[in-house]
Amino acid sequence: MIKFEEMGFTPGILKAIQELGFEQPMPVQDKVIPLMLGDERDIIALAQTGTGKTAAFGLPLVQATDTDTNVTQALILCPTRELCIQITGDLTDYAKYTGNLRILSVYGGASIDTQIRGLKRGVHIIVATPGRLIDLIGRGVVKLANVNTVILDEADEMLNMGFLDSINEILEEVPESRRTLLFSATMSSDIASIAKKYMNDPVEITIGTKNASAENISHAYYIVHAKDKYKVLKRIADSEPDIYAIIFCRTRKDTQEVASKLINDGYNADALHGDLSQGQRDTVMQKFRSRSISLLVATDVAARGLDVDDLTHVINYSLPDDSEVYTHRCGRTGRAGKKGISISLVHLKEKSNLHQIERLLKRTFKAIPIPTGSEICGKQLFNWVNKLEAVSTDHQEIEKFLPEIMAKLESLDKDELIKRVVALEFDRFLDDYRHGEDLIDPVPEKEFGSRKGGKRDSFREPNSKYTRLFINLGKMDGFFPEQLIELVNTNTRGKKVPIGKIDLLKGFSFFEVEESYADDLIKVLNKATFLNKSVAVEIAKEKTDGPGRGDFPRRGDSNRRGDSPRRGEYPGKKSGKWGDRKNGRRDQKSGRRKMYTN
Repeated sequence: MIKFEEMGFTPGILKAIQELGFEQPMPVQDKVIPLMLGDERDIIALAQTGTGKTAAFGLPLVQATDTDTNVTQALILCPTRELCIQITGDLTDYAKYTGNLRILSVYGGASIDTQIRGLKRGVHIIVATPGRLIDLIGRGVVKLANVNTVILDEADEMLNMGFLDSINEILEEVPESRRTLLFSATMSSDIASIAKKYMNDPVEITIGTKNASAENISHAYYIVHAKDKYKVLKRIADSEPDIYAIIFCRTRKDTQEVASKLINDGYNADALHGDLSQGQRDTVMQKFRSRSISLLVATDVAARGLDVDDLTHVINYSLPDDSEVYTHRCGRTGRAGKKGISISLVHLKEKSNLHQIERLLKRTFKAIPIPTGSEICGKQLFNWVNKLEAVSTDHQEIEKFLPEIMAKLESLDKDELIKRVVALEFDRFLDDYRHGEDLIDPVPEKEFGSRKGGKRDSFREPNSKYTRLFINLGKMDGFFPEQLIELVNTNTRGKKVPIGKIDLLKGFSFFEVEESYADDLIKVLNKATFLNKSVAVEIAKEKTDGPGRGDFPRRGDSNRRGDSPRRGEYPGKKSGKWGDRKNGRRDQKSGRRKMYTN
């Protein structure tokens, strides 16, 4: 592979390359740069996002631009504001020692007056999104008559966003003698059409396999029930303590809902979608780039053009409708030769969609089992131990406290002290999984290897038994898992009562508690009130005889069979406190059986 020093760059550009820490050209740079510096042929380069394309066209473009002539000589089109800003910043770095090279980025969501003033002062290179550039051309402030190089970066993304007509209009404005370079992750029929219409005998360069993902990205998937997707997402995040990921959803609504749930559950997460203002988008991206948040939940449109280094994972919460979109998603990780992981949450009806993506990428994805609570807790434990081992103890501020601390702990031997430290740190986290069943993968045994009875080991205490209780409060009363846990904690004076599965209905609910706590809990809760309503709690008894009048809703009181309690489980007859049964229809989305620990 040829070195940068052997490519013919000026001393100023070589100095900038050295300061940027570039050591060896990446494959796309090794192939594109000599062509750009050596002749005037058009170029089609097919390479994934994050493979060094900006430097491949940017370094020779900076060298070829005449800074003594105050006219626009090069035009770079790209799909998003974020990519505009990134390319402009990179070109500015490359041109640090090459004189007064003026580069201007123009894009929507920013002051057009400021951009017009910059254009009137004169620029050598314009980096633009198609929509804003069309606007400026219409205003007569962009002069493209002297453009000799046009670069279409992430051309397939621009076409996916509906910019085909705008690209055609822009290319009609530049001289026919210009040189055109087209960079794309995939080679679609629309890309081929543009190449045929506007390029002259182009050289085609392919890095890797055409329309395939980068080789350093591993592809895996979980087969999950649709209702369990969020639970599995949490398990992925919990099983990867150092995760830094983009989570892709199909719709804005799903994106916001998933992000809100993650935030409420204590994860460093935020949402990026089209309903956010540009200021909000910038704030979210700043937090993500600085790693103040580690999980970014995004739509495909909002994430286009994002350039973030060192992502550990791309998570497909929903598979994309267009198989080519998957290529762009997974290209956000595994950049600059680093390893990356793309994980998809796939329910059974999406298996055919998954196979289409595998065929497009010419890769076989690996089916993996959902992490168990035991596995997750083990990973978190050893991650914490590693941090404990590496922590600096050079804090003079604590020296004065050490004698008293040592005196208090001197009765504990090393093993006991370690056990107590670990228990103190991890007791709350372990409780998230200790009292719950592991999620079951709806996957044939052959995909995962040996599994006992098609199930994975539960992390619930093996000897613990739970009692199912009825309570006369439901969602119509503003009663949700958080309120149940608060009600129990308040009336047991903070005593830790293990709560199992919760069934929320509109007018009443069921929940499980560990058997040894049931009787005492029933006594204290039957004396309690919730929002001025008397609480009634009793054991959900099995049905033995036909229901007495008043025990169950009459036929016609409900529109759905799911409104009734689960078969074989009813409150006792002695109190008859059913609450509002008329509106007791089961919520099919948030009324599922859930796992909580107070």
